[in-house]
Amino acid sequence: MDPGRGCGRGRDGGPVRRTRGTVSPWAAAAAALLWLCTLAAAPSHGAPRPPAAPATYTNPVTGTTVDTFPDPVMIRGKDGFWYAYGTQNPVFQSKGEDGERILPILRSADMVSWEYAGEVFTPATRPAWLEGSRLWAPDVHYAFGRYYLYYSVPGRNTVGLVTAPTPTGPWSDRGAVLPSPSGCPAGNIDQAQFTDTDGTPYLYWGSYDTICVAKMNGDRTRTEGEVTQVARGRRVEGGFVVQRDGFYYLFYSDAGCCDGAFSGYQVKVGRSTSPTGPFTDDEGTDLMALTSKAGVVVSAGGNRWIGPGHNAIQTDLSGQDWLVYHGIPSESPDLAPASNGSLKLTRRPMLIDRLDWIGGWPVVRAGAGPSDGPTAAPVTSWAAGGSFGGGLSGWRAEGASPAGWSAGTDRDSGGYAAYAPARPATDPAYLLAAGRAPAALRAEADLRVTSPSGAAGLTVAHKDAGNRVVAWLDRARGALVTDVRVGGASRGERVTALPAGFSWDTWHTVSVEVRGTRMAVEVTGDRLRDPVAVQDRVLPSGAVREGAVGAAARGAGAAADNVGAAALYRPVVSRVPQAGPGRPLPAFSDEFDAATVPGTTEGSPWRWVRGPASGVRATGGSLSWPTQDAELYLGDNSASVLLRDAPPGDFTVETKLRFAPAQAAQQAGLVLYENDDRWFKLVHSVLPLTNGDGAVLHVSEFGKEGERPTTTPPTAVANAPMFGGPTADTMWLRLAYHRDTAHQEHEVRASTSRDGAHWSPGGVWTLPARGDLRIGLVSLNRSGSVADFDYVRTYAP
Repeated sequence: MDPGRGCGRGRDGGPVRRTRGTVSPWAAAAAALLWLCTLAAAPSHGAPRPPAAPATYTNPVTGTTVDTFPDPVMIRGKDGFWYAYGTQNPVFQSKGEDGERILPILRSADMVSWEYAGEVFTPATRPAWLEGSRLWAPDVHYAFGRYYLYYSVPGRNTVGLVTAPTPTGPWSDRGAVLPSPSGCPAGNIDQAQFTDTDGTPYLYWGSYDTICVAKMNGDRTRTEGEVTQVARGRRVEGGFVVQRDGFYYLFYSDAGCCDGAFSGYQVKVGRSTSPTGPFTDDEGTDLMALTSKAGVVVSAGGNRWIGPGHNAIQTDLSGQDWLVYHGIPSESPDLAPASNGSLKLTRRPMLIDRLDWIGGWPVVRAGAGPSDGPTAAPVTSWAAGGSFGGGLSGWRAEGASPAGWSAGTDRDSGGYAAYAPARPATDPAYLLAAGRAPAALRAEADLRVTSPSGAAGLTVAHKDAGNRVVAWLDRARGALVTDVRVGGASRGERVTALPAGFSWDTWHTVSVEVRGTRMAVEVTGDRLRDPVAVQDRVLPSGAVREGAVGAAARGAGAAADNVGAAALYRPVVSRVPQAGPGRPLPAFSDEFDAATVPGTTEGSPWRWVRGPASGVRATGGSLSWPTQDAELYLGDNSASVLLRDAPPGDFTVETKLRFAPAQAAQQAGLVLYENDDRWFKLVHSVLPLTNGDGAVLHVSEFGKEGERPTTTPPTAVANAPMFGGPTADTMWLRLAYHRDTAHQEHEVRASTSRDGAHWSPGGVWTLPARGDLRIGLVSLNRSGSVADFDYVRTYAP
């Protein structure tokens, strides 16, 4: 994503933490959710000892390490550490650095506490073909024994690639990945690599306003063949794809990424049964449809975090997924001007939050939004198991040729366990960790097989050779093989072919999850939810038990590292309830059943700003209002606004709108209005599709306008949108208002509906509270269409 496009202006000083002291109505359940989150992270292994209380973290997780870390992506290295990579930015501004680090790298043992680990390029090592371009939005994978880091080169309108033997380098330039032209009608940035279960690699990319996908060549260095458009929308970008339960999920961000306190960024998702689409959101809307989309994964929730977006996904050792993304702190949204004043950028540190899968759809913290206080941390230590940095001490060998196990080292993983018996046997050998793993577990191991006839495996629920469950990488059969034995008898093997070209000589992660009697096994290169083999099977009840975890080997040439198990995470199965409107407030509502235009008779609760508008009429059941060639935008405040007082305190206001605009810029809907330069607006709007050959998008546009004092120099009036759910010719629009008295802020959440019953929840905009807001309607920007408002109904909270 683009950290320079529409960027905010900054002020000196590092980030200042401000944790909200009050809870908004929409986040009221979030505090209780911390208890639920604690349960989700706590071990549950049926042992007599009580589970230890989990550690906590507070966002941003990079706050004490770097000043900013936009567009983050994360991988677990083969050395057992997590590594994060970010967009080129002035990450050490608070330490006096004026310049930028080029694709900075961080390292952590626990996904929470990070240290600086270098940068991909220095000014001296960056390849000449990049010319003067800044470098954005890294994406990292492990394949063929190397780390592949793709990055955006906006100055050349393409994607670059470097590879390295370790997560921190040294990096070898592999040039540009995309041809020119690329075949995608969008900015050729914001790439994400994904490998399907058949071994086919894909690259997704695109920004403003289309995301495309194409196959890659076998070594994942170039795209080739047909380019398919899979998503489009206003400022759509930042794709990231994972596979889960038979679906491919395309995460993406829309609206503005980097406009300080006016960034409307949010993460949305669609899913498909094919990596090339069609992808649809959770309301069934095709991501290629010319409308805004539902499927919100995370958006601003009214606490300190603004514009959460540009995500990746990481999985902890319990199997819990985490959204990795950036957010903008409301108390310090802008960096100081950098690079001798030539760069004015938004502060975007890295955040992580629990990603729940509810009803087949991902959502952050069950819908509670970005976390703003102490939160249960990822599980990053095993209940049993570990790595081999200290050799084989603490591990015990069983089975065939126990002396065949030895400790090895390599540059990337460090220590590992190798099996090379003097005389290869057909019976398996085992190397078991001390302690016992729980019955409900996630276990994993990094495995490789260098002998054509060898096999390496992960054993769980291990009691002895006749009572264990093993997931094998069996090179002779070219397959993932699971073998279950209970009471000395086989309960059957299950064989899943691995893709042609599978790189047996390099590390792959095999993971096993057991919940009840269901066992799910995956083989990946890098734990990034793009498995090349998946197997599900039902275990006999006798195989579901506490037991040892360890590596298994058969024949010669097997190696293992990072072998262990933790209690399987407890899934969250229901969303945080979204508070609906309370009791009706007739004194602040209107069914528009009178014969006179509101605001034109004595005693009317309505009044006009620059009105009454030309052509407006009351039809005895609705208010009909032609769109105006007039604006309510920054310095052009020529449009009419129809207003009435809002009730004291919190409230929700709703209108039913019949509106079928056909031209760009036409819009109509609700406003909460203080004056021409301070308002919130939710409208059905028409906007042009960038590079769309004249196509237009119908969007649920939720915007705000107000002062922006944090820029250098301060901005008197700024304006920005975020985008809600799909539009229709008949829509219901709803704004929920909350007065945050602790921080003296207006908080407004938008929601939209296409049937008046099922609502698409949106994000929250805030402004400092100065004057009172009034309820209003608008129909503006370009003439030629007519908005019919059936009612305005106001409700208590």
